[in-house]
Amino acid sequence: MLILALGAIAVLSPIVAWRWPAGLLQNTWRWPLLIWATLLLQFVALQLSMPHAVAAALHVFTYVSAIAFLWLNRKFPGVILVGIGALSNGLVIALNGGTLPASASAVERAGRGATPEFANSAVLENPVLPWLGDFFAWPAPMPLANTFSIGDVLIIAGVFVAAWSGSQRIPWPKITEPPQEPHPVGDVSR
Repeated sequence: MLILALGAIAVLSPIVAWRWPAGLLQNTWRWPLLIWATLLLQFVALQLSMPHAVAAALHVFTYVSAIAFLWLNRKFPGVILVGIGALSNGLVIALNGGTLPASASAVERAGRGATPEFANSAVLENPVLPWLGDFFAWPAPMPLANTFSIGDVLIIAGVFVAAWSGSQRIPWPKITEPPQEPHPVGDVSR
């Protein structure tokens, strides 16, 4: 949830500066249904009960489809940065059997406990490329306390770039003075 919340903040951040994220909204994205299908499949892999091997394979596949979407849309600002972050996470997940390795100290700082079912991020014995896993923590008792990776940081940075590129200033409403009544000719009250 932390990464989703930060992604939403990144998308909406231009509005704080009275700018509209027009670049994101006006782009003609190629294969947009692919990213929505990816998000749906990731929800299924992470939230529904299924055999570990199936969940792990589905989790890896969601990164393959996300990277395919990003490759198709690489001409847009920020997409390459999101793609590098997604590729980093996806590669480490694939090399670790479908789970992003997490640092035990980051998990402890985030106040996360072990889960008996499939976890997209967990402390693993002998992980491959552990420094690319969930090495950082948004600590408890902060809202949305969780662990995150350098790939997640790159993804959020790319979303910020995408949201701000092509952002357009929201025009302030013009305040005009009401028209003055013309004085009749010969009016001596002036």
